[in-house]
Amino acid sequence: MPPKVKVTKQMVADASFEVIRASGHENLNARTISEYLGCSTQPVLYSFKTVDEIREAAYEIADSYHTGFIMPKEADENPMLTLGLNYVRFGQEEKNLFRFLFQTDKFGGKDVAHLMADPGLSEILKIMAAGLKTDTEQAREMFLSFFCVAHGMASLLANNSMEYDEEQCKKMLENVFYGMIAAGKGA
Repeated sequence: MPPKVKVTKQMVADASFEVIRASGHENLNARTISEYLGCSTQPVLYSFKTVDEIREAAYEIADSYHTGFIMPKEADENPMLTLGLNYVRFGQEEKNLFRFLFQTDKFGGKDVAHLMADPGLSEILKIMAAGLKTDTEQAREMFLSFFCVAHGMASLLANNSMEYDEEQCKKMLENVFYGMIAAGKGA
């Protein structure tokens, strides 16, 4: 008789991510995770004390996946526009993950102030400021405006309130981006 497969904490977290990705965070529970893993609920609940702990682990995986999805490649001509378009595409292609990350109070309830204070943003702002020949504070203001537009489009797409048209989305982001540059030069 072959030995039983041991269900690890990482396996439970990965399965939780996949359940959320496929059917939404509302459907995450010990039963759906155990069905995904092909085991009973006992090993799922052995690794974590509560389903909320499982959600937290899945959130970390989803957040990392999101970062990899949206980051521009080094060869991109305009990394800021690419970042925005990738963010919008994430809302379209990964609707369940987008809602889990950004539209749940408990797990995505970070406000814009937290986003703007994120240390990871400072490097993006430095690159943006250098490329636009402006200071970091003006780059921060421009980024906030750009982010709000991109997030709005991604939210509309994630909630099926807008049809995805990549060219239209790109044009809107370009209008905002180049409009901000023009406004900055006129200031």
